Amino acid sequence: MQKIKNVAIIAHVDHGKTTLVDKMITQSHIVRNAEKMGTLIMDNNDLERERGITILSKNVSIPYKDYKINIIDTPGHSDFGGEVERVLNMADGVLLLVDAFEGTMPQTRFVLQKALELGKKPIVVVNKVDKLNCRPDEVNEEVFDLMFALNATEEQLDYKTVYGSAKQGWMSYDWKKPTDNIIPLLDTIISEIPDPPHEEGTCQMLISNLEYSPYVGRIAIGRVKRGTLKSDENVTLCKRDGTFEKSRIKGLLVYKGLEKEKVDEVDSGEICAVVGVEGFEIGDTIADYENPEPLPPISVDEPTMSMLFCINDSPFFGQDGKFVTSRHLKERLYKELEKNLALRIKDGTNSDSFIVYGRGVLHLSVLIETMRREGFELQVGQPKVLDKNVNGVRCEPIEHLTVEVPEDMVGKSIELTTRRKGTLLNMEHRGDRIYLDFDIPSRGIIGLRSNMMTATAGEAVIAHRFKGYEPYKGDIESRINGSLVALETGTAIAYSMDKLQDRGKFLISPGDEVYAGEVIGEHNKAGDLNVNVCIKKKLTNVRAAGSDDKVVLPPPMKFSLEEMLEYIQDDELVEITPKYLRIRKIYLDPNERKRRKA
Repeated sequence: MQKIKNVAIIAHVDHGKTTLVDKMITQSHIVRNAEKMGTLIMDNNDLERERGITILSKNVSIPYKDYKINIIDTPGHSDFGGEVERVLNMADGVLLLVDAFEGTMPQTRFVLQKALELGKKPIVVVNKVDKLNCRPDEVNEEVFDLMFALNATEEQLDYKTVYGSAKQGWMSYDWKKPTDNIIPLLDTIISEIPDPPHEEGTCQMLISNLEYSPYVGRIAIGRVKRGTLKSDENVTLCKRDGTFEKSRIKGLLVYKGLEKEKVDEVDSGEICAVVGVEGFEIGDTIADYENPEPLPPISVDEPTMSMLFCINDSPFFGQDGKFVTSRHLKERLYKELEKNLALRIKDGTNSDSFIVYGRGVLHLSVLIETMRREGFELQVGQPKVLDKNVNGVRCEPIEHLTVEVPEDMVGKSIELTTRRKGTLLNMEHRGDRIYLDFDIPSRGIIGLRSNMMTATAGEAVIAHRFKGYEPYKGDIESRINGSLVALETGTAIAYSMDKLQDRGKFLISPGDEVYAGEVIGEHNKAGDLNVNVCIKKKLTNVRAAGSDDKVVLPPPMKFSLEEMLEYIQDDELVEITPKYLRIRKIYLDPNERKRRKA
């Protein structure tokens, strides 16, 4: 039997996890022409490549000496905590990757806490030691202090540290002595990560992940906890709700490089994919046919945010989407529940709307963006934070926020955060930049990033993680400026827009199609203003000096999907179609809006 090591790579977002896995794949020569595949072999989803973040955890195996190392690449963002929590069940140890300059960050704490709670043995990899102003030894001390603060056991605190640069493709035990390969890291994995326990008895496998194949349907992925799974054997599926279903394994696959290899049986400790078991969910157990024993299901943190999803009922609906009905929307959302553990869905007030609960704006916006690319048209409301009643006290979710800014912008950053009920905990110099630590309500983070970027000319680096529930901090001021709302459906004319320039900033360009009730700009003052941008210039045969000058308009404000979700007010929706993102009023008719406000 081949010796196996199961290891998960955990780190703060953008500390180099996926790059390190790429280098392991390239140097082990398991993929022919891996160099030609370019970077981010693991982040093969368009959204992941565009944003430069890992969203979905993925598996790969690497042969080294007489071992097979199963590596699981995990997301670093706490909004995808559901992914991290379930894949750690498949690993026996973790590689904790830390940036040699930035050190431990909020999400480092988040993912490390999950790993230590599950009793995983860590190896610390101090990455990016080729950076200017890096401080590898200090960072290693920081990691030790963090583990101590997270109540790590003595065995977990007795970890090995490897230094290196994943981008340059080298690892070493001494950061001042670079090598030309990552063998020191692979040797450390072999010596430090415990072998998976080999348990005899009836078979047990907790389903931790799933894939979909158009040929064989849904595939269950997990680690065999006990016994042996065999192809073509009858098994019992133990559901999370306590019910049992009889089923049959039609095929077993194990990871070999980036591919999967068909096998007849899989022993305990190995990560495998099971084909043929129907109707399973993540957290179910595949167990013995005669004497089924379920494993404890995966526990996932509760959602902290909700958002209204409804069908697109604007005047432009159905113009460029394939899926526009409430039936399509409902089917797609409930399909997402199968693999997105941290998501919850509840039917809305009418049959065309749904309340979707998630871990944060990024978590929900990735779902929206994925649906948009699949051809869906939908509308979503303002994100709402979920309060809790604890012993009769109204409590709200609090986040730990880290802001990294140049020294001359510290005042602006503190002012912006404290106005949103943030509390400054710590302030620290690192090189020519300052690190600020805050506790801030989750609702205070909505819209903070775009304001902070504007105030610091794009210099701020912001990260946050969910901390817990604390008593309600009071009201937070929302967007002060009102909206410019279109009065008429038609084409935006440069002449009209020029006359309205002193009223605010536009979100549209001349020539864009607009409809009555669409938000086309930001008003200079509080309160909404209804404007008509479709009026053409009246043509006369009298020519006056200066009246025919070319109209020059400033470029429109451009928002990403997250920025739009953070920008809208509670009487507005974001309309999402495969080609367009628009903001609109819930009630398109201006008289109806007046009546509702009265």
